[in-house]
Parts: sequence; C-alpha cells; structure tokens
Amino acid sequence: MTGRLKRLVGALALAGLAAGFSLPAMAQDKTIRVGIQKYGKLILLKSRGTLEKKLEPFGFKVTWTEFPAGPQLLEALNVGAIDFGNTGEAPPIFAQAAGAPLLYVAHEPPAPRGEAILVPKDSPIKSVAGLKGKKVALNKGSNVHYLLVKALEKAGVKYSEIETSYLPPADARAAFEKGAVDAWAIWDPFQAAAEVAVGARILADGEGTVSNHQFYLSSKTFAEANPKIIEALLAELSDVDKWVQTDPKGAATQLSASTGIPAPVVELALARQSYGIKPIGDQVVAAQQDIADTFHALGLLPKKISVAEVVWKAGS
Repeated sequence: MTGRLKRLVGALALAGLAAGFSLPAMAQDKTIRVGIQKYGKLILLKSRGTLEKKLEPFGFKVTWTEFPAGPQLLEALNVGAIDFGNTGEAPPIFAQAAGAPLLYVAHEPPAPRGEAILVPKDSPIKSVAGLKGKKVALNKGSNVHYLLVKALEKAGVKYSEIETSYLPPADARAAFEKGAVDAWAIWDPFQAAAEVAVGARILADGEGTVSNHQFYLSSKTFAEANPKIIEALLAELSDVDKWVQTDPKGAATQLSASTGIPAPVVELALARQSYGIKPIGDQVVAAQQDIADTFHALGLLPKKISVAEVVWKAGS
C-alpha cells in the first residue's frame, strides 16, 4: 500500500468513526498454512514449488512450517496455527480425543516396514519378548506408539511390563546411542538413519503387526470453506507420489538436498514407503477405530471417539 493510499484510508476511517459507522474490513490475502515433517511427500511438494503455482488462480498463497513429529503438528492444527498436514495413524486419534477440529482427507496405503523397534547392534535382546522389564524410547502418541503396543501384545508382554521413555526423535536418538534406553520405537527416515549411522538392529517392524498408514488431515473449518483448495493440493500430492514411485533416486536426491539427510538414508526409507494417495474408505476408518479403541482400553486415550465422524466427504 502506497503512502498516499494509507493516508486516504486513514482519513476515511476517521471520517467514518466521526459519522458513527465503520469501514468494511479490507480483503486479506488467502493462505493455506501447511505443516510438514522432516520427511515425506509434502516436503517434496514444498521443494518443487508447484503447489504455489497451482493455487495462484484461486488467489491463495502457501506457507510451510516444519514440526518434529505428528503430535506436535496436530497440536498446531488444534490451536489454529496450520490448516493442513500429514501424520501417521496414532496422532489424529489423540488429537480428536483432545477436541482438535480435524478432518481426515486422504491416506497412503500401508507401509508396515517404515516403522520399527530398534535395539543397538550388540544388544543381547533378540526378540520383542526380551523387552519385558526394559526401557523403550518413543514419541508419545505417534504411529510407533501403536506398533509398540501391538508388538508387545503379540509377544505376550503386557504394556505395563515395560518402562516407556517419551522422547521426540532427536532426544530419543541421543538416549539410544548413549545406552540410556534399551530400545527405540521409531519411523523412517529416523529409523533408516539409525540403521545406516550406528548399525541399529531391527527387533521388529510393522510387518504382520500393524498397517502404518499415513494420513493427510485438514482443519474442519478450512476444508469445509475451501474444498477446491484441498482437492487441488491432493492432486499435486498425487503427482509427487507418482514421481517418487518412478524416480526414487531423483526423489532421494531432492529430499536429501532439502532436509540434509544423506541420500543413502533417504533411499533406504523410500524403499519401505507406499504409493497411491487415496480417499478415506470404510476399511481404513475401521482400522483407525481399532487403534482408537486399543488406546482407550489401555487408559491412554481419555475418552472413546468415533473416527467416522471426522472423515471429509469430498464434494459434499
């Protein structure tokens, strides 16, 4: 706004106040605020810069904010700091129970090998059953929280029979390397980084135990007010998804450049990823509901929730 225009607006405002009326609010730039993590298709979308071009005809801009993990990202959505983001299975369940106004808008197919329980390479622990009485680091309320619960159940170990140490990925990695914890439940690319850098051994991944879906989520207010923007964003994500699937080396190079994660680590993580961004179907809702019910039965979720109530109906 030029100095002359500012003076004119100010004069009009003063005149309006003197006459007992107010000016209508000036049009604000429309923006979608996207939350990203250290890895994934959203961060590739950011680095490609195609979403900004896609949304120009709608008069929308894009801002990007990075978070250390899904729970923190959804806390930001809950308080209205972002409009869109992606997480694993567990964070939206805890966020919904806390009253976050979220909607599931799409998902990726299962990628059970993209999360695991790790132990140091020289650890005497040889199976999940060996975790009884041991200390396990994890990010509370993340996708690996459910992996840990189900892996212990499968091994005949009660959740109460291990000691949990709730730490975000960077702190958990430090605790893991100095031996302050016996095991670490973690997801890619942190999982791949620990395997490559310190020879961490996979005690168990999600194969045969959990699905490990990735979900794309929006605030209810934003999605209902701007369905075309959500659809355009998902279309761009689908293009990124196809590119990663056909050129994993190129995607690894780009992810490495934008995140600082070594390319070999990214390549290992991408090999365990799933492809095909899809709408939320009944089967996925039922799987999410099972996770919610499991956490509630363990006393980790404060109340029962209905996942079906927070699924976005595109075009409705």
